[in-house]
Amino acid sequence: QVQLVQSGGGLVQAGGSLRLSCAASGRTFSLYTMAWFRQAPGKEREFVAAIYWSAGTTFYADSVKGRFTISRDNAKNTMYLQMNSLKPEDTAVYYCGVKPGGSTTVPSRPVEYGYWGQGTQVTVSS
Repeated sequence: QVQLVQSGGGLVQAGGSLRLSCAASGRTFSLYTMAWFRQAPGKEREFVAAIYWSAGTTFYADSVKGRFTISRDNAKNTMYLQMNSLKPEDTAVYYCGVKPGGSTTVPSRPVEYGYWGQGTQVTVSS
């Protein structure tokens, strides 16, 4: 029903920037929440940022506030994650996901998301 295709990962030095994209097809997302998660080796999947598609309300993990920006292009059904001032601890596989509706709290739980992109590696060197 929903397909999510990611792009934009890569290798950068600390302090650099990357922009990730997540293009959705098979459904419009005007009543959905989309989000970014990441998973480092040996770690649980971690919430990064989310956005209510219609309202544009955004949410961020404390670890990325002030450095990352989530946004969307409604016409293209594409979500972005602009990552600035990258740190080695940002190294992980990044995933985009989608879940129906909004949330009664911060939509940070992976189990709520029914569709996922393929993941893309982000590596930040010292």
